[in-house]
Amino acid sequence: MRIALLWLLSVFLSVGIQSAKAQAVQETVLPVGSAPAALNFEHFPDRLHAFVWRNWPLVRAERMAEAIGAKPDQVRQIGMAMGLGKQPTISDDQWNRSYLTIIRRNWHLLPYPQLLKLLGWTSDHLAYILREDDFLYVKLGSLKPRCDPIVYSPPDARTRERVKAIAAQVAKHYSPGGVPLFNFVKDLSRSSPKRPLQPAGFKPCFCYSYFALYGDPLLDAKADPYPDAYLQRLSASGVNGVWLQAVLYKLTPFPWDPHVSEHYAERLANLKKLVARAKKHGIGIYLYTNEPRAMENAFFKDHPNWKGPTEGEYSALCTSAPEVQAYLKDSVKFLCKAVPDLGGLFTITASENLTNCWSHGGGKQCPRCGPRGSAAVISEVNRLIQEGINASGASTKLITWDWGWPEDQANAIIDALPTNAYFMSVSEWDMPIHRGGVDSVVGEYSVSAVGPGDRAKRHWARALAHGMKPIAKIQAANSWELSAVPYLPVLENVAQHAANFRANHVTGMMAGWTLGGYPSPNLEVVREVGAGADPETAMKTVATRRFGANAAPMIVKAWKAYSAAFREFPFHIGMVYTAPMQYGPSNLLWGQETGYRATMIGFPYDDLESWRAVYPPDVFISQMRKVAGGFDAARIGITNDVDKDKLSSTEREAYDLEMGISEAAAIHFHSTANQAQFVQLRRKLTSSISPEIQRSCLIEMDGILRNEIELATRLIQLQQRDSRVGFEASNQYYYVPIDLMEKILNCQDLLDRWLPEIAKRLKK
Repeated sequence: MRIALLWLLSVFLSVGIQSAKAQAVQETVLPVGSAPAALNFEHFPDRLHAFVWRNWPLVRAERMAEAIGAKPDQVRQIGMAMGLGKQPTISDDQWNRSYLTIIRRNWHLLPYPQLLKLLGWTSDHLAYILREDDFLYVKLGSLKPRCDPIVYSPPDARTRERVKAIAAQVAKHYSPGGVPLFNFVKDLSRSSPKRPLQPAGFKPCFCYSYFALYGDPLLDAKADPYPDAYLQRLSASGVNGVWLQAVLYKLTPFPWDPHVSEHYAERLANLKKLVARAKKHGIGIYLYTNEPRAMENAFFKDHPNWKGPTEGEYSALCTSAPEVQAYLKDSVKFLCKAVPDLGGLFTITASENLTNCWSHGGGKQCPRCGPRGSAAVISEVNRLIQEGINASGASTKLITWDWGWPEDQANAIIDALPTNAYFMSVSEWDMPIHRGGVDSVVGEYSVSAVGPGDRAKRHWARALAHGMKPIAKIQAANSWELSAVPYLPVLENVAQHAANFRANHVTGMMAGWTLGGYPSPNLEVVREVGAGADPETAMKTVATRRFGANAAPMIVKAWKAYSAAFREFPFHIGMVYTAPMQYGPSNLLWGQETGYRATMIGFPYDDLESWRAVYPPDVFISQMRKVAGGFDAARIGITNDVDKDKLSSTEREAYDLEMGISEAAAIHFHSTANQAQFVQLRRKLTSSISPEIQRSCLIEMDGILRNEIELATRLIQLQQRDSRVGFEASNQYYYVPIDLMEKILNCQDLLDRWLPEIAKRLKK
């Protein structure tokens, strides 16, 4: 108790000292939003045990102890008492690659001061990550749940009894160990047997790193997103370009505030080295250019005529100002002259970060850009970048992307673009689909819809007529329909999509946003189609190369079956961001409404309305079960047909991994249907007065809880065999095995405590 009191005192003193400092030195204020009460995890005896459990495989005991005012041995005793065994070794590399996963799991447990101690970060750094790391704060719901500090105290008798029950469940369902987290990074960084280069396919064909950290990879050598062995594997899969996020003022001198460009020369030197390394593998480096970046409002006190629309603490750097135009052009010239072999720049000029005055549609707020209109401003930004490239004398390509452009302005923008630039459009955007009796339209990020759609066809045709070369942006390997597996084995969909846009005179492609950069059979089949093969021949070629002639026909048959099943996916751009596909059975179930809205690829919670989007609940559930059932049937069929004894050791390993990926995908789809049905039944149970309906709901919910335990158990085993499962670069691990074990505790608690309580209450 004395330790607890001292710790509380230290927390309060720390807050007081920080408040005093804030008056003298303006400290970064971390965002809290509406700050609702944090969720309570009733399957644990208290928040202390939840904290130790969730951080056990990711955070060293010493760091956990420091965050909560305990001794490391006290933390270890809690973990071991819950049956978790000896804490695994957590390497520096694992720690550096896990911060997003750590933030998410502690979001409902720790207040900011303790979260900062756990991470070992300053508030400035956390604020930067929340803002810049792929919109993390938005993914977390644009709010920070209100949490009391967690304070260590020795467990009492009641807590010890509950801990014993947890340990018993762990012993029944979970065996710590297996392949280490991030083992795939070592695999991809390890040299592999070289395969002869295949026909070039699409040029360019570029993708993102499967395991890149946001960070500062051009300054931090340890965060290399493209080791040589990985580049070689991508090249062998048909990739001839890879991309990085880039900010101009981090790579070139910023004329009005040199401080923000600190270390730019070092970054440029490292970029030049990376470009040279990649070139040896036939791969070009492309930089994602979202410019000019908005500046803090204080910047415009000295430059009021350059200020555009304001969003919070930032305002656009107006590109109608001659000085800003010169900066944009000269910076690109400086960059391309310093790295003349840079493969290309691709631009987003609407949406994403606030950049030009029309980037978020608010250009009318600007007295200079408002009268000019969005088409003039957006096309001009792209022309300035191309002029900078031209002035450098480099052969760097400019790829102008129509992402986020107002449709009524697209033709005018295209007509004003530089003709020596490439033009890129999302291939499947605006494709009409009909699933489960519901008509909808694809936004983007769909592998279930075989494009291209009319929007891309219109824009490509306009660009061709204007003299530009068209490029298709697709998701070749996976999408937000499911990103927790390295690729979806729906190769017929992917091959047919590539053949379709190739028929529209498209000879280049972006194979994926931040997801989909694994050297997969999907990328290989795209390469074959780009080189002239029809989809059927392309699939046979890839299947034979990967799995051998004996298994190839059955593999192709399964790919077709997976593809057909996936075309039943209840796609809507809202639901792919919010429904629990990425988290699968790791997403917890709740006995009552949480009151939280699902967030973008962050927390699904129990928000069925967001999950289902335009689909009625029954249709959403039914379509998910069709997809899951189709994947199961295809996998079982190939298991029955393939004689593994006829496969070489390499082919057998590839086959086993392929089966694991398809099983993991099916589990995610099954669980999404289960979770939606559980929420539906919970609502039905509380709204109905019929004893028969209530009993029926209880029986069905009992079955769902038991099935979720089974699915979580299976997924634990799959992830412990294959460290790729559950991972995506811009979100890191959605879950690790201990999270799936927590779902088992959650379901067992609902079975043992909640359902009997409900049944007893209904009898009264």
